[in-house]
Amino acid sequence: MDQHQNSRLLLGIGGGISAYKSVDLVRRLKERGFDVRVVMTQAATTLVTPLTFQAVSGHPVRTTLLDPSAEAGMNHIELARWADWLLIAPATADLMARLAAGIADDLLTTLALATQAPLYLAPAMNQYMWRHPATQENLQILRERGARILGPAEGEQACGDVGPGRMLEPLEIAEALRPQAERLLMGARVLLTAGPTREPLDPVRYLGNRSSGRMGYALASALVNLGAQVVLVTGPTVSPLPRVSKVIQVETALEMHRAVMNEVGECAIFVATAAVADYRPMEIATHKIKKDAAELTLHLIRNPDILADVAALKAPPFTVGFAAETENLEQHARAKLTAKKLNMIAANQVGGERGGFEHDENALTVFWRDGQCGLPMMSKTQLARELADLIAEHYRGHHATPA
Repeated sequence: MDQHQNSRLLLGIGGGISAYKSVDLVRRLKERGFDVRVVMTQAATTLVTPLTFQAVSGHPVRTTLLDPSAEAGMNHIELARWADWLLIAPATADLMARLAAGIADDLLTTLALATQAPLYLAPAMNQYMWRHPATQENLQILRERGARILGPAEGEQACGDVGPGRMLEPLEIAEALRPQAERLLMGARVLLTAGPTREPLDPVRYLGNRSSGRMGYALASALVNLGAQVVLVTGPTVSPLPRVSKVIQVETALEMHRAVMNEVGECAIFVATAAVADYRPMEIATHKIKKDAAELTLHLIRNPDILADVAALKAPPFTVGFAAETENLEQHARAKLTAKKLNMIAANQVGGERGGFEHDENALTVFWRDGQCGLPMMSKTQLARELADLIAEHYRGHHATPA
């Protein structure tokens, strides 16, 4: 991958525990063609050694502003001029505060003032530090000056807290640096469903499925990285929500159908990754069903077919379906593609030891009217990126072809 071939990126490492992730970030950036040089704060050097970053970047690491061996020719100014990009990851609360105040008391903050390169920040800190009004005010100041903020993500933190403040994963940061020319869905509005639905039986129990929402959430993030404005309609999951334009949380298939039909008119692309219940109980018990009888009979009625209803609209969006199959994958997927008049369908085999529901990896075969593409077993994050590229390619081709 050489989309940034010969682009010169200065990577600043702040003194947060997430600094260990930045070692992998250097590798991800180099894969994309960046020439990476690293500058570390003194606090960062207590967490990861400069030698580690020197080994992965292939360049000496700078840590000191007034370094006699480097400053004979005002090297920090030359370094500021050298950079085409300035990325700081992790960007701690302290570092963001100094940048917002225009303080230049170490090499990294001095470079931030001296360079004309665009500034990207990947915040990483405790959730309470992130939410503090001072941090939010600093964030607003930096945004108004043109800084691009990447993240943070939500989830479990090193301190044991759960909430916003985790640094984005290295792959997410590297993908966010795609040039606009390569953001194939820039400005396109995408409606995406994800996660399971739950059909209540009584106040305690429900009919559901094993979908974790991970694939749908990863795909939402990948589409955002291509420039899309993503509206996410999601069933109940424990996965951290992706950063999208709008989130609509639902529980039942009827609620998901209603949300989709309310939003779809403004969307260019519809992607149905949700595992929607095909049936729901005809009646919902008002009290908990007791286990008095040896057998229990449930009367179920069909839920509306969200994917088919979207594809059947008078002016449907570019429509992508998903199919989870246990056998005859291609036969069932192509039948669904044809019957529902979809543009594409992504099918995966479930029930095996690898991939599918509740796993961190998956494999897909993507079908369209006159072709198909196999995406082998890989992490759902990487798989989502490749699927998003495929959707974007076919969407653009679809719109370039006269009706």
